[in-house]
Amino acid sequence: MHRELLTEARQAGDEQQVPSLATLQRAIVRDLSAGERAGLKGGEAARRRYDVYGKRPRTHRNACWEGDHKRVPVRVDLEGSAVCPWVTWFIDVATKVIVGVAVTPHQPARDAVLAALRTGISRQDPYGPVGGLPGVVRVDRGKEFLCRTVERALGAFAVPVHDLPAYKPYRKGTIEALNGAVEEMLLVSLPGYTHRARSAEAYHPDPVEDLLSYPDFVKVLLDWVAWWNTEHHPAGLDASLTPLAAWEADPTPVEDVAEERLAFFAMEDDGRMRKITTKGISWRRRAYIAPWMAGHVGMRVRLRYLPHYDGQIEVFSTEEWGRHLGTAYLAEAATLEQRRALSSVREKKARALKADLKAAEKLRKARYTATTTAAAPRPRRTVTSGQAEAEIARARGVDLAARALPDLIPPREPPASWARPVVRPRRAADSQTDAGQAADGGPPGVGDVRDDSGER
Repeated sequence: MHRELLTEARQAGDEQQVPSLATLQRAIVRDLSAGERAGLKGGEAARRRYDVYGKRPRTHRNACWEGDHKRVPVRVDLEGSAVCPWVTWFIDVATKVIVGVAVTPHQPARDAVLAALRTGISRQDPYGPVGGLPGVVRVDRGKEFLCRTVERALGAFAVPVHDLPAYKPYRKGTIEALNGAVEEMLLVSLPGYTHRARSAEAYHPDPVEDLLSYPDFVKVLLDWVAWWNTEHHPAGLDASLTPLAAWEADPTPVEDVAEERLAFFAMEDDGRMRKITTKGISWRRRAYIAPWMAGHVGMRVRLRYLPHYDGQIEVFSTEEWGRHLGTAYLAEAATLEQRRALSSVREKKARALKADLKAAEKLRKARYTATTTAAAPRPRRTVTSGQAEAEIARARGVDLAARALPDLIPPREPPASWARPVVRPRRAADSQTDAGQAADGGPPGVGDVRDDSGER
């Protein structure tokens, strides 16, 4: 770019008055900082490498957790389809120990955040020994982290959530460093890694048969998390300490939560009292059953469930902190073959709807020919009057809102029990008639009386 500017300047004026390329480069180095030059070359991410950031003071264990989502750039096999899963995890800032992990085969929602938080808070097997209540949870402005369900769950234990500004990853550098470390240390070596360099002409994704299954991938990831906590020596800690050893060496007391309260933590309350019947518990027009329900027909219970999951529910007694009675499962769950067939049907409908929308959008836009004189443009597509009337008639035939008019629905015949005289409401014009009837001895204020036959 500098050479082109210099060439244009030389062509526009005297070469003796135009600075040399070396002089122009020295001026750029003198007037622009290293960060500005890096930003011009590599963008905002390159410019930030030359910024100065303050470092937060060292704290104790569980003083602050940082959480984030990461899309895993590895394709895994999920019921015959290749998907890239997501991991939601939390890390203790002081000791660098990973406290909670949850994996989803798609973009996570609030249920993944709650599941990861519960594994982090609980110190029972298989989640311990790290855990307890954090002093504060630091996240970015992800809607899953800031939803009402997560705020209510953490608010029950008086744990504040600090939402950091968006697109500023350096504000939560501990979790961002973990996101980079897992890719460099683990994901690059797995089959199906999508960021691997390939030839553009010969690129073919790995067959589904050669990929890790979803359960195998989760096991590999959890094994790596265990290695990170028990064997790895991350920067920022004593060279002789692993994250788990640093957490156990910290004398700060840990605030534990009773397991019966954690049973309510990651779940949403149904908000109703329900009754156990001979068909089980009815929820969302479906029946849920369990072996422990035998002998409890007629018992009133409360339900709690994981967000976005209705395959099973947790049943509690009706007290304020109800006793956990057990888990109930969907009585008639579809088989894998049925779910695959249903998914195929839904995908076919989605493709047909997409094609219809594309065709409708193409027909909706009016296209006109180009004009070279001051004349009205002509439509490119000419439609006959018969075609227009036929399409309008077809649209009216499927428009249910236009068909459901009151005057188009015939009135229903009244039942036989309604066979009694009907009194017509009095009108203002009947006031004189009423006065005359009163003079003749008739009751004032009563209009014409008709029977069902319509005769007076």
